Amino acid sequence: METNTQKEKQHYPDPERLVSSYFHLSLPVVLGSIVTIVYNLADTYFIARTGNALLIAGVSLCAPLFMILMAFGNIFGQGGSSLISRLLGKQEYDSVSRVSSFCFYIALAAGAATGATLLILRDPFLKLLGSSPDTLPYARDYCTVLLFGAPLIVVNFIHMNLLRCEGMSGMSMLGTATGAAVNIILDPIMIPGMGAAGAALATVIGYACSDLFLLAVVLRRSRHLTVRFYGKISGAFLKDILSIGITAAITNIASSLCVILLNQQLLRFGDGKIAAMGIVLKVTMITQMILVGFSFGGIPLFGFLTGAGERQKIQRLLRFCLLFLTATALGMTGLVFLAAKPLLGMITPDAQLVADGIPMIRWQVAGSVFAGVVMLMTCLCQASGKAMPALILSLSRQGIVFVIVLLAASAVAGYNGILAAQCLSDCLSAGIAAGIYRACRGLKRQNVTPSSASVGKDVKKYGKQP
Repeated sequence: METNTQKEKQHYPDPERLVSSYFHLSLPVVLGSIVTIVYNLADTYFIARTGNALLIAGVSLCAPLFMILMAFGNIFGQGGSSLISRLLGKQEYDSVSRVSSFCFYIALAAGAATGATLLILRDPFLKLLGSSPDTLPYARDYCTVLLFGAPLIVVNFIHMNLLRCEGMSGMSMLGTATGAAVNIILDPIMIPGMGAAGAALATVIGYACSDLFLLAVVLRRSRHLTVRFYGKISGAFLKDILSIGITAAITNIASSLCVILLNQQLLRFGDGKIAAMGIVLKVTMITQMILVGFSFGGIPLFGFLTGAGERQKIQRLLRFCLLFLTATALGMTGLVFLAAKPLLGMITPDAQLVADGIPMIRWQVAGSVFAGVVMLMTCLCQASGKAMPALILSLSRQGIVFVIVLLAASAVAGYNGILAAQCLSDCLSAGIAAGIYRACRGLKRQNVTPSSASVGKDVKKYGKQP
């Protein structure tokens, strides 16, 4: 018969079995990411089959909008999961419930506010994204529907992240799969008659179904996560969530800004280049999200070990993850290089888009090994509560470094420089990540990290909040 302690721990990361715990947590994240990629590609596939390059370009231009909504979800999803993982390691279960409730309701409010604001600024915003007079009507149709569903999209990232803290990565993945299945079923029904608006509506309905599934899991299976309204949380907890969450969100916001700048650089070469890059970015999400899943899927384990003070195990896990991610990235890069033409041909029958996309897709994945290093170090910094190093890394690969490289490469090498910018940015950012790791090695020998200390002080000051 199980003891209460055994029951309490059965969902949580097992610090005694690092590799198996890592895969238990990360594989469902990867599978969920692949499912997300599949239904993103389904949107692109059915839109591309219309043969309307302007429709493809118009919808592709809205990709930064989704990244912005994802950013708001990650503020409280990844920020909350980092704090909750450490609180679980300290066995502060009452505080876990309070924090999870706060993250849920604040995400709904943030989604509604973001959607309303961008609806008011819709046309200027779309022109900023790089819409031309020809693509603006399609982008407007897609954007309008997506913004009305913004609260449903933002809140999805809360329980998707928080369930992993209790070891329920599989349930998180099934929630994503539920939304994906609904989206894929609706795409061929809605896109032929409604065009861009139909694609967006299918996406929003898919997220609504995913939200309902994840909410049911929280209500029926979670021990400590809740949607019971507790009101505000302590200032120290809020600061901890925001310090990590904003860092995570900056990655998404920076990515969206980089895509905007990339589209603006490509615009002078024609709408066809933007359409090709839109397809390429969707296809390369396969390699990107697999690396993201294996990197960030380990956050609950890294956070749990940090809260428990297991420094040697953190180092062992980090070495394993680095080797595994390097091998995975090399394998995927080789596959994409060899299969570039058939991969793009599966999405669009347009021979010119495929021809334009082949060099684009090869340059996009050429730096995947270095991208994996940056992601892993960002994951470690977020999980251990080191907000400033995480912020620096978030602003490197798809932020300041990319912008500088893109502008410089475009000026020096023109169109080819634009294509090579992401690879060059990945290489430089990996060097920054290595430097941050060496600089932080001294902190890893301390018994208490700055973040875990702040959590401890908060618990002492406010107690186990009911």
